[in-house]
Amino acid sequence: MFDAVRLTGNMSTPPSSLGLNPTNPARLRHWQLHYDPSSQIVNPPSVPKKPFAVGASGPPELNGRPLRFGILGAANIAPIALVLPARSHPDVVVYAVAARNLARAQAFAKKHEIEKAYEGYQALLDDPQVDVVYNPLPNGLHYEWTMKALAAGKHVLNEKPSANTAAETKEMFDLAAKKGVVLLDAYHYRFHPALKRAKAIIDSRELGKVKHVHVDMVLPSGMIREGDIRYDYSLGGGAMMDLGCYAMSCARYMSSADPISVIGTSHVAWVPKSEPQGYTRNVDRRMEATLAMPNDATISMSCDLAAPPTLGFIPQWPQIRTRVECMIGTLELFNHVMPTIYHSITVKIKGGATRVEKVYRQQQLEGGKAIVGEEWWTTYRFQLEALVDKIRGREPETWLTGEDSVATMEWIENVYEKAGLGSRPRSNYVA
Repeated sequence: MFDAVRLTGNMSTPPSSLGLNPTNPARLRHWQLHYDPSSQIVNPPSVPKKPFAVGASGPPELNGRPLRFGILGAANIAPIALVLPARSHPDVVVYAVAARNLARAQAFAKKHEIEKAYEGYQALLDDPQVDVVYNPLPNGLHYEWTMKALAAGKHVLNEKPSANTAAETKEMFDLAAKKGVVLLDAYHYRFHPALKRAKAIIDSRELGKVKHVHVDMVLPSGMIREGDIRYDYSLGGGAMMDLGCYAMSCARYMSSADPISVIGTSHVAWVPKSEPQGYTRNVDRRMEATLAMPNDATISMSCDLAAPPTLGFIPQWPQIRTRVECMIGTLELFNHVMPTIYHSITVKIKGGATRVEKVYRQQQLEGGKAIVGEEWWTTYRFQLEALVDKIRGREPETWLTGEDSVATMEWIENVYEKAGLGSRPRSNYVA
């Protein structure tokens, strides 16, 4: 969704301009960790990889070598989502990249020190040395190329949202089960300990029963440019697909339930600057939705790919937060999607105290257990740890099931149906 530079802004920005007091040691440490150019978040350390077994062949689970990942498409998200996290994982090698244009694949491979570059996605799938495929292609291509990768016996890390429809999503997970391989949708935020801590507070009933969950996923105009694939209906474009999948997933997770019905929606259609004749306004630039939940609870979400400036000229900041209203208090998790950069968990008890928590590593949650992660690990690095554990037959600290992915897509489709926009088109690919 974002790249590292956009998320952290100008990496040479002084701490004072970010609202941080450089005379406060804790604040200065935060700036050094999250905004300094040498930060391990944007420049993670490279670790030695597991030794390759001499003459190794066959399934990676048996030969002891690192898992070799192949990337479908030289996508902008790939470096932050996989290439950088892989540096610090001893059991992961980013081995290959494929693009429709060989020169682009070669340029990407050279920049990121990737061994193989392929012209065409099928060529990468045909390489027996590729164990795991990362699919960051446009939403409308997720189904076809994930199905082809699974059919080739590859494990798959598939970008969110799963596909254009819930039916396609279910078919993908059904095939993964049939082939005995791992398929994971890349809802990376779910793997960070900050979200786990927020959920633990809610589940403890410290604040009482959940009444309402609201998720904001709002980007200011200018971040997503004209002509971006997020505005292409045929490729699964729309705010509800790109940002709403996070919102729907998070709202369902925090409320520990699936919706009953969509109460209402409102949306603003995306209209290009030069609207072609016959253009159908079926791509949502902004979507708001409210859904009924069990036990008289509700969830709601606001998603916007290009929120206009306030009063027409004051730029907006991204609004990324989850608010959980309970019977005797509230919890607000600020920046749940990229918590490594900065986040806060604010807990307010009615008539009582307010506290703020921050959790950057697993040890802070469970002091007696083995440490999982470092403070500089991004959500993507935690996600990679879980994926490798699953492939290697270990129990991940956190996991996202196929049923969860299917349910998220079902309710995204239900929101579109209520809004009168309909589901995004199903792929023409026939498995």
